[in-house]
Amino acid sequence: MSTDTAAAPRTASNTRRANFASAWLGWMLDGFETYAIVLVGSLVVADLVGTGASPVYFGTILAVQLIAWAVGGLASGVLIDYFGRRKVLMASILTYAIATGLAALSPNFAIFLVLRIIAGLGMGAEWGPGSALVAETWSDRSRGKGIALLQCAFGVGFLVATGVFWLLGPTEPGTWRWLLAIGALPALVVLFVRRRVGESPMWEDADARRRAATARAAKGETLDEHERALTVFTLRRLFTEPTSRSRLLKLLACSTASLVGWWAVSTWVPQYAGAAVKAAGAAPTTTTLIVLAYNVGGVLGWLAWGVLADAIGRRWALWSYFAGALVLTWVLFGIEYSSLGLLTLVVAVNGFFTLGQMGWMATYPGELFPTSLRGSAITVVFNVSRVFAAAGALLAGAIVGGLGGIATAALVIGSIYVLGLVFALIAGPETKGKPLPE
Repeated sequence: MSTDTAAAPRTASNTRRANFASAWLGWMLDGFETYAIVLVGSLVVADLVGTGASPVYFGTILAVQLIAWAVGGLASGVLIDYFGRRKVLMASILTYAIATGLAALSPNFAIFLVLRIIAGLGMGAEWGPGSALVAETWSDRSRGKGIALLQCAFGVGFLVATGVFWLLGPTEPGTWRWLLAIGALPALVVLFVRRRVGESPMWEDADARRRAATARAAKGETLDEHERALTVFTLRRLFTEPTSRSRLLKLLACSTASLVGWWAVSTWVPQYAGAAVKAAGAAPTTTTLIVLAYNVGGVLGWLAWGVLADAIGRRWALWSYFAGALVLTWVLFGIEYSSLGLLTLVVAVNGFFTLGQMGWMATYPGELFPTSLRGSAITVVFNVSRVFAAAGALLAGAIVGGLGGIATAALVIGSIYVLGLVFALIAGPETKGKPLPE
C-alpha cells in the first residue's frame, strides 16, 4: 500500500499540511535546543564549575545528552508503533521544552546535567514520530524532497539558535540561561499538535491488522506467517528476521559514521573558529558569523540531499555525501588558513556535507521496513549510533586535553566517514520512487 494510493486520499490536504508543520516545528526547535548547548556549553561550565574547568566537563554535557537522546529515541520508536505517531509527538515536545526551561534556572552543574538528561529524553523521542508521520502521508515520487524539507528544520533550528545567541551577546555570562529559557517555547507547539494534527492512516491500518492478529492468536486460531510476525514485539522482529537484521546492522554502520563524524566536526567548530578569529585580531562576533556559515551550509545540504536522492537514488546520494564529508573534514581541520574569509567558505561547504547528510536517516531506513516496524526501525538506526557519538564526544574532549589540539581530535574522530563509504551502497535495495512497504 503506497502513500499515493492509500494514505493521501484518506488524509485531507489541510491535515497533511498540519502534520508536516507540526513535525517541522518540533524538529526545528529540537535543533535549536541541540545547538544552543554547543554554543553555550563553555559558558555553562565556566559559570557552574569555574573558568579553569577541564574540557571534559563540556564533553560530559554533550555525552549525557546524546545518551539520553538515544534512550528517548529508542523508547519512542516502540511507542509510536504501538500507540501512534501523534500522541508520542506531543509528549516528547512537552518533555524537552519544560526540562530545558528549568535547566536555565540550574544552581549547580549536577542539577543542570539531570535536567539535560530529561530534556535529551524528550528531544530523542521527537524525531521518530515526526519523521514517520510525514513519510507516511507524502507522495512516493517526491518523498526524498519532502523528508529533506522536514529534516532541514533541524538546521534552521541551528541558525535560529546562532542568531539568538548573537543577539543576546556571546560574551555575556548570563547568556546561556536566557538561551535555554527561550527553549521552553516549544511547549506551545503541543497546543497546535493537539488541535490540528491527524494520525497516520498507514499506521492505523497496520495497528488494526496487529490487533486483529493478536486477538486471533489469543483465541488459539491459526495465523499465517505475516499475521504471526505482527504479534511479535517489534524490537525482537528487527533482530530475528534475517532481512530486517541484515539491513538494520548495515544502516547502523552508516548512521554511526554520520553522527560520530558530525559531532566530531560541529561541536568543535565554534572553538576552532574562535581561536582563528582571536589570532587574526578580529571582533569576537566574527566567530558567530563563521558558525552561522556552517549552519547555512547544512540547511542547503539537507535540501540538496532530497533533490539528489530523488534524482540518482538514495544509495549513491548517501555515498556522495560521505565522500564529501570525509574530504571536507580533512580540509577544514588539516590546513592553516591565511584569511578568515577562506575559513568561513570551507566551514560552510563542510556543513553542506556533514550536517546536510542527516536527511538520509529519515528517508532511506523508513523505506526498507514495513509500517508495523517502521517506527522501531528508524529510531534504532538513528539512536543506537548516538551511544557511539556520545563516546566520541568524551573521546574528543580527552584528545583535546591530552594532545592539546581541537584539530587533532576532529581529524581522528572525523575519519569515521570511511565507514559510511564502505556500507552506503550495500545497506539495502534502491527505493527511489517506490511506495512504502505495508
